[in-house]
Amino acid sequence: MTNTNKGQNVCGLKPEDFQTSINGKETELYILRNQQGNEVAITNYGGALVAIMVPDRDGKLANVIQGHDNIQDVIHSPEPYLSTLIGRYGNRIARGKFQLHGKEYQLPINNGPNSLHGGKKGFNAKVWDALQMNENTVVLNYISAYGEEGFSGEVKVTVIYTFTDNNELVIDYMAKTNKKTVINLTSHGFFSLTGIANPTPTIENLQCEINADYYLPIDEVSIPTGEIRLVENTPFDFRKPKPIGQDIEADHEQIRHGAGYDHCFVLNKKEEGELSFAARIVEPTTGRTMEVFTTEPGVQLYTDNWADGYKGQNGATFPRRSGICFEAQHFPDTPNHPYFPSVILNPDEQYKQKTIYKFGVQA
Repeated sequence: MTNTNKGQNVCGLKPEDFQTSINGKETELYILRNQQGNEVAITNYGGALVAIMVPDRDGKLANVIQGHDNIQDVIHSPEPYLSTLIGRYGNRIARGKFQLHGKEYQLPINNGPNSLHGGKKGFNAKVWDALQMNENTVVLNYISAYGEEGFSGEVKVTVIYTFTDNNELVIDYMAKTNKKTVINLTSHGFFSLTGIANPTPTIENLQCEINADYYLPIDEVSIPTGEIRLVENTPFDFRKPKPIGQDIEADHEQIRHGAGYDHCFVLNKKEEGELSFAARIVEPTTGRTMEVFTTEPGVQLYTDNWADGYKGQNGATFPRRSGICFEAQHFPDTPNHPYFPSVILNPDEQYKQKTIYKFGVQA
């Protein structure tokens, strides 16, 4: 079920531009709309978010997520994870190796010496089965075959996108496996609260708050060292709001390792798995705000350190540091750090997580 009347799509995207067939599976554009007339547009190729139309303090709608305006550009994007779903394993696994039930697994190497975001063809590059339930909700399903990208077990994944009348984009994830495996799903939204443009403005003026007393330091190839370090007296202290750009070029080993921020923050939780506040950003010129809530133990802050001004939807361009990502997830390289919160999924269990991106305005 798609909305074929482009006159009603405030995002300006055309369903026919997102229709193709890949290995016998059809791609489509799905429009979610709430009672305020705001919109979220999603394609079932990689579950990519291609528009989030929300108002500024004057009521003016703009698209606040980076994406493309046709299916070929989504498939061939210079940023393959641009606002897509990520799996089976979000973030990095050192040398693509880990042990599970006494066996060593080897994943594809696609990021320096490491495996990133599920390997060379992760969930971001799959056509998901999609069903739009109503104006607010689309359900995506994907079956990841046994051995896909080197992972054990056949995994059945469901992701539900819901856009509420409170301007919350709710992402519910569920998964089952037929054999013990590891799983770490996330959404890699590249948010630009000013609204995308040519060029899309820098994120460095965003006021950012992250509900974390600790973060995970990384080595020179972006793998966690295993230490869990206090944010206090470091560029990683966002416990009180401060501009993203304030310390992004700090003379600090960790900033150098990430070429900016590309680090997992250990979220403050009263209990494991609770849905709680993770982060908030405020864009001062438009007044737009975004709050992040998640059941996950961590959130990866990524400040778009490698973009080069490539083209996006409706003539927008995306220079370096024009997007910000809050990837709610378990920690990077967890299979190689036994004391990190477990990412093992057994056949008698269900993987579940919920992450909410709530949009608003500040006067």
